[in-house]
Amino acid sequence: MSGTSGEGAVRGSRTRLGEASLGTRFAVTFALVAAVVIVLVGSLAYNAAATLVRNSAQQEFDSTVSGVAQTLSASAEGRSGFNELNLVHSKTFSFQVVDGNGDVMVPLGGGAASDALPVTDADRAAAAHRAAGLVNVRLDGSRGEPLRVATVSFGQGLGAVQIVQRLRPTEQLLDTLAWQMVMVGMVALAGAGLAGWLVARRVTGRLVRLTEAAEYVTSTGRLDRVTSTDGNGGKDEVGRLGNAFNAMLARLAASKEEQRRLVQNASHELRTPLTSLRTNVSVMKRFDRLSPDARRRLVDDLQGETRELTDLVNELVGLATETHEDEVAQEVALREVAERVAARGRRRTGREIVVDADGSVVEGRPSALERALSNPVENAAKFDPEGAAPIEISVRDGVVEIRDRGPGIDEAELAHVFERFYRATSARGLPGSGLGLSMVQDIAESHGGTVRARNREGGGAVIEIRLPVVRDPHG
Repeated sequence: MSGTSGEGAVRGSRTRLGEASLGTRFAVTFALVAAVVIVLVGSLAYNAAATLVRNSAQQEFDSTVSGVAQTLSASAEGRSGFNELNLVHSKTFSFQVVDGNGDVMVPLGGGAASDALPVTDADRAAAAHRAAGLVNVRLDGSRGEPLRVATVSFGQGLGAVQIVQRLRPTEQLLDTLAWQMVMVGMVALAGAGLAGWLVARRVTGRLVRLTEAAEYVTSTGRLDRVTSTDGNGGKDEVGRLGNAFNAMLARLAASKEEQRRLVQNASHELRTPLTSLRTNVSVMKRFDRLSPDARRRLVDDLQGETRELTDLVNELVGLATETHEDEVAQEVALREVAERVAARGRRRTGREIVVDADGSVVEGRPSALERALSNPVENAAKFDPEGAAPIEISVRDGVVEIRDRGPGIDEAELAHVFERFYRATSARGLPGSGLGLSMVQDIAESHGGTVRARNREGGGAVIEIRLPVVRDPHG
């Protein structure tokens, strides 16, 4: 029963530690490791110090006894040699003199009222011995404390001197040393816990920010929360995790932005074909009253618009996600692209669109290039709906120019017309979202080209698309 409760207590403590913050666990771990190290090092240090102190006390005792024995042995009569000894009572050492019968003549304190140390049979035998300098060593505890006693004979049966070493001062010194080591260990343990807490705070502070950012993204769905590395720690594991997390958020934000751009681009680009389809569907209500030629042209228009709508959706997806794997790059004759764009523009707008092209061939995606040319053409018709002058498409050495005779572009706005969602002042009252020319720039740059807008002499605007050619148009 007690074993079960003990196991439950251990599991409970582990659970509580597991539920603690990472900083607390760091501090506890540091303290535990420090405690183990302090106990091991303290034990070794105390044992080593205790051994040295006790050995030193033993050596001091042995040296004193040896000196007394040599002095008495060198004397013709041990008793007279005793007079040559300089025996002084101290905190550690004391002396007692016994006669040949073992009776105490001079007690430990040196005075008549002093307590005498009990004399054993071995001590009496040494005191009655004929040889001088004979030593008998023993331990004594009769006085309530440990004593080390050496009885050295005078010789000739005249008695002996007893040298007594008190061991309590040595043990008290060792006890003091032990308490000092415990106190130092406690201070070191507290310091280790504090150091662990500081290190944990420094390390886990960034983890806390990462956690808060992740929780923010989870709860709000917003991807604008980016963590800060505070300019340091960028190369350790936590710093690398923070950098990876920021990169992940940036990628997710880019993906979300791509989705938004897809919707915006779709609303812009799908408007024209859908309007044309809606018009043709309205005409089909009078299908039975149309002539065979009109019916054929209506069906052809519907098929062409649906094909274009399909191609446009695919291109918008590729443009918004910046992936175009569905359409393989190939050699494209810009004349053919310009003719298809002009034919569709004539059908949609009723405007005259002329093409003047050489044999420039570029490496690219046909549908994307067609979209790059059709957007400026549709803009030209939109901004000059009543215009009588033709819209021109010129192709020379990989440079495509779409020219019109519309109102042109304000000089202050020429540098901004290719920005996403930017709409010129003159275009704000017209349909559109300001994405058409930005798509043209994206497509041109994905083909290694550039775009430029300028005003045309005599009125109107020119959109220039410059692409690298792969075949000499004059060859």
